[in-house]
Amino acid sequence: MDIPFRERLARGDCLLFDGGMGTEIYAQGVFLNKCYEELNLERPAVVEAVHRRFLQAGAQAVETNTFAACRPRLEPHGLGDRVAEINAAAARLARAAVGHRAYVAGAVGPLGIRLEPWGPTTVNEAVELFKEQISGLLDGGIDLVVFETFTDLVEIQAAVRAAREICELPVVAMMTVDEEGRTPEGVPPEWMVQKLEATEAEVIGINCSVGPASMLPVLETLAASASLPLAAMPNAGIPRPVEGRMIYLTSPAYMGRYARRFRRLGARVIGGCCGVTPEHIQAMSEALGQDPSGEVVPKVVVRAPQVVARQPVPQREKSRLARQIADGRFVTLVEMAPPHGWQAEPVLRLLAPWLDAGIDAVVVPDDPRVSVRLSPMAMARLVLEEIEARGASAEPVLQYTCRDRNLLGMQSDLLGTHALGLRNLFLVTGNAPRPGDMSWSSTVFDVDAIGLTNMVYRLNHGLDVGDTPIGSPTAFFPAVLATIGLVAREEEIRRFEWKVDAGAEFALTSPVFDPEELASFLEAVDSVRVPIIAGLWILTSLRDAEYLAAEVPGVTVPDTVLDRMAAAAAKGEEASEGLAIAREVLEQVREQVEGVFVCGQGALQPGSLEILRDVVGTSRAVERVFPGRPGIKGGAEGQRYGD
Repeated sequence: MDIPFRERLARGDCLLFDGGMGTEIYAQGVFLNKCYEELNLERPAVVEAVHRRFLQAGAQAVETNTFAACRPRLEPHGLGDRVAEINAAAARLARAAVGHRAYVAGAVGPLGIRLEPWGPTTVNEAVELFKEQISGLLDGGIDLVVFETFTDLVEIQAAVRAAREICELPVVAMMTVDEEGRTPEGVPPEWMVQKLEATEAEVIGINCSVGPASMLPVLETLAASASLPLAAMPNAGIPRPVEGRMIYLTSPAYMGRYARRFRRLGARVIGGCCGVTPEHIQAMSEALGQDPSGEVVPKVVVRAPQVVARQPVPQREKSRLARQIADGRFVTLVEMAPPHGWQAEPVLRLLAPWLDAGIDAVVVPDDPRVSVRLSPMAMARLVLEEIEARGASAEPVLQYTCRDRNLLGMQSDLLGTHALGLRNLFLVTGNAPRPGDMSWSSTVFDVDAIGLTNMVYRLNHGLDVGDTPIGSPTAFFPAVLATIGLVAREEEIRRFEWKVDAGAEFALTSPVFDPEELASFLEAVDSVRVPIIAGLWILTSLRDAEYLAAEVPGVTVPDTVLDRMAAAAAKGEEASEGLAIAREVLEQVREQVEGVFVCGQGALQPGSLEILRDVVGTSRAVERVFPGRPGIKGGAEGQRYGD
């Protein structure tokens, strides 16, 4: 168009954007397993035709077919090295279709990967990935940049920053919300406005996920607190399954009525997302044209909520285990796996001598083989009840994994865990299913152990991941895994440092068979040292030792140990030799660590308890001062790693 986009905004014009590019491509018979962005190169006529239809329907701006055209999302299709080519081609196709009769907006979606503190990608790395995509769009000749369907405020801040570092084009920044008006991470609209207006975007708003009716009250909230022009691009309602296909049934006339309502609330960029066709855009264009005044509803200013982290519960008050570690006790833990069935009594009976001996905690693991067992959370609660019934002083430690749980589900689980009286957590990423009886089971990894530790840290400060107060803070005492035997040792050391920075308060190591290897690891992490509980695996057979040595990442079994187990196997003395090895390891590591964790299939055998008789209830051989951790990240200032 002849008039610059910013000038149209300044004079109060309302601009109608197009609808769902993916919806229209799918309607032409392109299956969903196809990379739609690749069509910019392989089938340009299909893409160009979609742009023309939206232009003819009345769209004043069209978005390029590049929503997922960033490197992380193109790489699974083998297109990671063609980011610039695909984006430039998309921009040129849009320009060829609309000429200067409509603005060409470069569409940029989320990277599809988690940023810190919920994932391994730093904010600075994300900025570079966004810059790569935007550069391609600039080469193709776009008029403005549209960031859409973002769920993470930190990520969209990184995206706007990337645009500002390489161009001066107008920027539209849009988050997506659920039917309750919050982002998938739980961020309320008022907080969203405050963060988006802190960027250098010209227009802020919401798109996708919900239909017009659900988007309207969110837009009302945004309008009450925003100073920038607003954008609203809803889906065509909620799709319904019809003969095996998901169909959007919202009528064009309905979309038209809501377009008028959006404008009266102050929206200056209106369009559509999933399911919105040229017919919908035409109805919206006609509806806006029939209401030329576009009188804006008077604004009632609403202040954004003040997000303040609560004072956490002091560490020594979180649990008995936390207090014992703080008081300098050499703590002793034993692992007890949940049973395959629902009956826990036979397993719980095995605990009796350990509880009577005065051990400090029972670790309830999540099944590493991903087979069906009793819920670890339920088992940990049963262990707690057994401890209380016997009048013992131990506590359960619940191993909690990221596997098979999304971000919101994990928060719900953790709040439930706290409500059940469980305070000690062992946070790990978890293993993917292995081939076998459950090979058909799906796997979810929304975050890794670092992100999970950050989540627990925030809950301990009274906030969820969306900065929404949860009331009284939780009082979790979180541990993480220290993997000491990996080939990529430097990476594991970095990950351990990140876990501590994320809020880990103590750590359990992978099984230790080489005390010198443990000493080397502890020296490497001395600057971020937290109390360390050494893993003491009880070998039961030569096969057990060989399996750990050859097939379990992060575990080093020296040849001397394998030779000893082989010699013992020849004499039929494997079990006693495994106990002897564990006793020797304990003697050598005792002055290096703050406790031991007896694990493995032989953990609960009577001989394992005898190994601990001399250390149960004793004080640590060496007292240490542990470094502190910086204040909460991602709180009221919105700072996260890399910002």
